[in-house]
Amino acid sequence: MFEFLLAGLSIQAFEAALAVSFLAGLVKGTVGFAMPMILVSAFAIFLPPDLALAGLILPTLTTNLSQAFRQGVPAARQTAFTYRRFLIGTVICIAISAPFSDAIPRDVYLLLIGVPITAFAALQLIGADLSIKLQHQDRAEWGLGVIGGLYGGISGIWGPPLLVFLLSTGADKAEAIRAQGVVFLIGAVAFLGAHLGTGVADSRTLAFSAALSVPALAGLFLGYAVQDRLDQQRFRRWTQGLLVVTGLNLVRLAFVDS
Repeated sequence: MFEFLLAGLSIQAFEAALAVSFLAGLVKGTVGFAMPMILVSAFAIFLPPDLALAGLILPTLTTNLSQAFRQGVPAARQTAFTYRRFLIGTVICIAISAPFSDAIPRDVYLLLIGVPITAFAALQLIGADLSIKLQHQDRAEWGLGVIGGLYGGISGIWGPPLLVFLLSTGADKAEAIRAQGVVFLIGAVAFLGAHLGTGVADSRTLAFSAALSVPALAGLFLGYAVQDRLDQQRFRRWTQGLLVVTGLNLVRLAFVDS
């Protein structure tokens, strides 16, 4: 049974994957996002591409389930309705792009998302006003949902466009955290379904992914304790700072892969 969980990896590689999953859960519990980006960037160093992609499926699904419903079902339902445009765009486009996960050069899509995300978050950190005007919010939500889904089906990363939208509309901490949980949860279900179809997710890779969910959840609940102590201003600054780091790391990975 243990050898089945290893999915062909050495003990050292498996332990490294568990440690990375705990760290990713800790960061997600603190600021609400960044788990897939941490997993993708770290797993790329020592895991085969298909196993790296499959490994993030269940940790992402289980942690987002907790995050989405932390304030209860009614709050989650209302948030799903509020961000329905983003959700629809993301789910549809994950299904469209997932079959092309091995057809588009990895360095290309990493650059295309890493550069604008870094620029946006850095400008916000230095005080630039990048808020979306009320009359443009619906179009921005549709557009960013489509972008998130197209990237998500290929890479497993669909969070940055949502973060851009939430920061641009000034969502408060509780709303931002819950919105991320709801959107990421529905996206994670779509991602799982899409890759059951592509063959990336099978009994071997999902057993490995399930094992990674345990430390991911442990890190998540520890992160919640940190999150609860952050006021709105510090939460926003932490989010902006982490988004800059995330974008720069995606750019770095693009050049490493090229």
